[in-house]
Amino acid sequence: MVAYDAVVVAGGRGTRLGGVDKGKLDVGGRSLLSRALEAVVAARQTVVVGPSRPLPPEVVGTTEDPVGGGPAAALAAGLARVDADIVVALACDMPFLTNDHVTHLVEVVGDNPAADGAVLVDPAGRRQPLAAAYRTVSLRAAYDALGDPHGASMWALTNHLTLIETRADSETTLDCDTWADVVRSRDILEER
Repeated sequence: MVAYDAVVVAGGRGTRLGGVDKGKLDVGGRSLLSRALEAVVAARQTVVVGPSRPLPPEVVGTTEDPVGGGPAAALAAGLARVDADIVVALACDMPFLTNDHVTHLVEVVGDNPAADGAVLVDPAGRRQPLAAAYRTVSLRAAYDALGDPHGASMWALTNHLTLIETRADSETTLDCDTWADVVRSRDILEER
């Protein structure tokens, strides 16, 4: 297995959820953040970017400065704390993304030296830049080209990178952005 570090983006305003901290949301008896941390359990170093909260002792917590800069700014804050050749970027709100998915993304990057990374793609063909593995040097170069990440989109950050797309089903790429998404995730887990 190729060594990697991980950055879990667990902040945001959660406006479509009434300001609820997504990381604390219970889906299937576990918080979304605990599910995300399980997905990157094989990481050498894991950094969670978001509000201050209890974390396992092996996990580092940090925030972007200033707070509220969006996912690109949050990922930049986490990227500053890692040094592996490959970094996994993961949103905390994808309860069905597993360690197997992460391992596959990391292996795709390891097997393709010309690629800047590998990214999950949903059934509609949309890239999920916070369900991806990147070459750390490539991601840092993308930040250099972007400039200030505060308020920048993940698309603006990653659009010029050579990413290998890995198709995933709608369940794997389901993110809990709304209460309907949370209910759907809970229903899926109850049916298992």
